[in-house]
Amino acid sequence: MKRYGSILMTSVAVIALAACSNSSNDRESTVEAVASADELPERFEEPVRLDLIKHVSGDIFFRDGETIEDNVHTEWVKDTFNIDLNYMWTTSGPGETFETKLQLEMSSNQPLSSILALRSPLTQDLIDSGRVKEVGELFDKYASDTWKEAMAADPHAWDPYTREEGRFAIPILDYEMNGDTVLFIRQDWMDNLGLDAPETLEDIEEIMDAFVNGDPTGTGEKVYGLAAGFTNQLNTWMSTVDWVFGAHGGMPNQYNLAEDGTLVNGDIQPEIKDGLETLKRWMDEGYLHQESGLWDEGKAAELFTAGRAGIIAGPHWMPDWPLAEVLENVEGAEYKAYDIPTGPEGLKGRSTGITSQNGAVMFNENATEDEIQAFFVYQNYLFENFANPEEGSEFEYGFAEGYDYVFENGDVKYGEEDIPGGRIDPVKYTLTFDGARIPSLYINALADFARGEEPKTPFERKVYLQYPEQAWEGARIVVDSADAQIPSMFTGRPTETMVSRGDALDTLLSEGFNKMIYGETPIDEFDGLVEQWRSQGGDDVIAEVNEWFDVVNSSE
Repeated sequence: MKRYGSILMTSVAVIALAACSNSSNDRESTVEAVASADELPERFEEPVRLDLIKHVSGDIFFRDGETIEDNVHTEWVKDTFNIDLNYMWTTSGPGETFETKLQLEMSSNQPLSSILALRSPLTQDLIDSGRVKEVGELFDKYASDTWKEAMAADPHAWDPYTREEGRFAIPILDYEMNGDTVLFIRQDWMDNLGLDAPETLEDIEEIMDAFVNGDPTGTGEKVYGLAAGFTNQLNTWMSTVDWVFGAHGGMPNQYNLAEDGTLVNGDIQPEIKDGLETLKRWMDEGYLHQESGLWDEGKAAELFTAGRAGIIAGPHWMPDWPLAEVLENVEGAEYKAYDIPTGPEGLKGRSTGITSQNGAVMFNENATEDEIQAFFVYQNYLFENFANPEEGSEFEYGFAEGYDYVFENGDVKYGEEDIPGGRIDPVKYTLTFDGARIPSLYINALADFARGEEPKTPFERKVYLQYPEQAWEGARIVVDSADAQIPSMFTGRPTETMVSRGDALDTLLSEGFNKMIYGETPIDEFDGLVEQWRSQGGDDVIAEVNEWFDVVNSSE
């Protein structure tokens, strides 16, 4: 369960106030309604203004003199479509800054932007406020064939935004399997100690024991078996231990599909007890750093990148970041990707999202026909031309020459050091954060490279050059062992009890689990902890989650 409680208690109150707003858009439509995507204009005769809001996060950079309001992307949109992007307001700094700004704007009944592209729990509150349009029919009417095909490949993409009355936000598609766990192990340590590739959890324990007690560096320096950080949760996006529980047939911090077709809370299943017992043993043996329970994902990864841990678990793309740092920090360091191990009963499992969507687009209830059409003209074009570009097309090598790629002696280059002024990624300026993504395209391309296939398309050549070989092998591993996925099935807004008691329930379990891992309380207290969670509102949450699941299934 994600910890939305405090922010959502505030946001629900804000939405309630904002729902009373009767603001209107006094701009008249300058285009006529059309019947389908095929009838949309390629370029508008009269300028169309799209009002937007955006958080300019720390990974968004600009060339000198450019801003989010005026840059290579805004110029391209104007030149290509005659669309003016008007940012009503922007924020920077921590993500919470954007959340706070949006809440304040709504509480003071300020008009919403015409297009609302969010990666935020506030999406759910906006939908329930009644201030955004039903978009399912608009998508069916205006989306291009390529976009529709990409959406249809993810049958659960619409689930978070579906209500009995319809669909109220267009999912922003992301690449599938992008967060599925693989193991990265110091291969030079393995070679120094004459260790074989692991297949089972028992093999992993033998490797960690050798790392901790066998001086793999030859320096006598104290090292650890596994870099893990679980101050946030046990099943997280990097430095994770989700695979430990998967090896016992369970998966915490998510709702899993039971044999009877209902959703069950993964935290309270008996298999979690076995996983906790395994982690306690590893803590006792010194395979885990004593501060693992206090570290977040990034802090734990530093143990690996500093050369002080032999194993780390996380997504296939970690060789791009942050694992490249270990090669810079430690002379002669080498690591390889390995599959997650099987447990005592031959089981293995990694957490995965049931859907490959990452955010959503909503239309203000007062959005005009021109604004709606303008968004679809823009996004259709990106799906048709950017998501998987053709030879010789404008996006064959990237978004903009001199920003995310350059030519050097006839060869295309993508490296930070190759591009004057450093690499800038204008795709991050786009209305949907990443331009347009076809979920299955990326992971399968990398997996094919690991199998020895050469890139054939512009998209494949680009990712071939951008990602290191260790990432290819990680991608192959998750593709070839897709049957080990344990999907996180609940994608709806936090339920009523999650909002009122979610933080307390999360804290009850996380603190209880940590005490067991550190040996402060016996593992046998697991069952009592579960009963306490159930009695303090957990059973209500389970019932509410299944009510949502019934609604989603009935609407499909």
